[in-house]
Amino acid sequence: MTVNAQPVLPTIVPESAPFSDDQRAWLNGFFAGLVSLDQMTALSPDQAKGLMPEGPKGPLDDGDDGEAPWHDQTLPLAERMKLAESRPLRRKMMAAMAQQDCGQCGYNCEDYSNALFLKSEERLNLCVPGGKETNRMLKKLLEEFGDTAPVAAQTADAKPKEASAVAPGRSRDNPVIAKMSARYMLNGERSEKRTHHVDFDLSGTGLDYVVGDSFGVFPENHPGLVDAVIAMIGARPDMKIGEKTLRDVLRQDVSLSPAPDSLFQLLSLLVGGERRKKAKALAAGEDPDGDAATLDVLAAIKKFEGVRPDAEVFVEALEPLQPRLYSISSSPKADKDKISLTVDLVRYVVGERERRGVASEFLANGIETGGALKVYVQRAHNFALPANAETPIIMVGPGTGVAPFRAFLQERMATKAKGRNWLFFGHQRSECDFFYRDELSGMQATGLLTRLTLAWSRDDDQKIYVQDRMREEGAELFTWLEAGAHFYICGDAKRMAKDVERTLVEIVAQHGKRSTEDAVAYVNALKKTGRYQADVY
Repeated sequence: MTVNAQPVLPTIVPESAPFSDDQRAWLNGFFAGLVSLDQMTALSPDQAKGLMPEGPKGPLDDGDDGEAPWHDQTLPLAERMKLAESRPLRRKMMAAMAQQDCGQCGYNCEDYSNALFLKSEERLNLCVPGGKETNRMLKKLLEEFGDTAPVAAQTADAKPKEASAVAPGRSRDNPVIAKMSARYMLNGERSEKRTHHVDFDLSGTGLDYVVGDSFGVFPENHPGLVDAVIAMIGARPDMKIGEKTLRDVLRQDVSLSPAPDSLFQLLSLLVGGERRKKAKALAAGEDPDGDAATLDVLAAIKKFEGVRPDAEVFVEALEPLQPRLYSISSSPKADKDKISLTVDLVRYVVGERERRGVASEFLANGIETGGALKVYVQRAHNFALPANAETPIIMVGPGTGVAPFRAFLQERMATKAKGRNWLFFGHQRSECDFFYRDELSGMQATGLLTRLTLAWSRDDDQKIYVQDRMREEGAELFTWLEAGAHFYICGDAKRMAKDVERTLVEIVAQHGKRSTEDAVAYVNALKKTGRYQADVY
């Protein structure tokens, strides 16, 4: 006897869907009624799954649209936070970053904020460009919205990579040792600046790089500053802090730059009266005497002169000494075992005391030729030569901003790229501040450097900047853009980069016969398509 079996309906609703067995059976029947049985049995598992809406994929699947209008190096923190005020916590945290994707934190801005949100990264002080301002905002956000953040997700994606899992020299957390092989001054005698060309020997390090990448160096604090701090707190330089002396810890491990809030918290416990109120105010981000922005560690201790903190507690109150990133000014196609940097020596006076840039001072005077230091290569985020070697490029790099463009030109020379190259370079005086004059002139003579446009701000009574030269060459510049040229800029984010972008909009409006609104849209389209790239700081 033949028994007529009931047709078995295909499973459409996944077992993982949040329904009871009865609900799942009813839904399977319901969907089977919408489509013929023959069609249903022909559906693949992926097709069947597509008939059901998916649940949240994880703590980062919060419905955010992914747009980041605050991701602009030139925007003040208050404006960035305003743009993010209706967004989820992790996006607010991204807006608190200094928005350069510079890699000094070991992440890009979005990944760093996501890691903080997931609690797979606990350090709030890794954003070097944002510094204390970013650190304070991150603390405020976590205090205000921290309860909404998930515990660290137990997935491979959420877990931070161990330093040993990252190839040596590819991360700040896993640097290698390299030697500084050469150093020479780029300025002439009459210059008001001191800028060095610095070479590093990569042989034996296993490092490689491409033009557009940055080079991370781990500097040491100036010994004079270290000794002054030790004297001010009344400690012995040879006192042991772990396995090191206090002097070595202060020189190699902790930052003596802007005084952190934690130092003022410590100082508030060691003083009384009005001084305690001031220390507490400074720890809270206030500025009772109008000098908060100038207080490095030594100045902070002097402000509360007479305090004698325990040396170990004092060190614990300081921030780690962060690596510094520099644009690479060489191409591996020219010499695969050498990386070059173009480094301005930073010195300025606050009150009666000269301050010195930690890394620039170390590279200029703190390490001898042949000396070794910890380094790593930071891969570039959206800053590279066009894939098509015939594409023309326009490069705007005043001062040390010429660094990556020297690398670009070396690369195009080595690869015999046919694309036209135009460099705008500027500085103070042509006589003594024309970096790589002979090299650039030689490139121009061979035809590699199609156009070299120079701007000098101190040669005459009238100050001429690169953006002024851009206006003068506006018609030709627009012609290059219309021919598909990529536009690059390297240098100061807050002033020069803003001025250059504004000038580019003016050029597009004038020579492209567009309204200002349409010219802005034109430049924004260049950015979205990767034809406008910036390496700014």
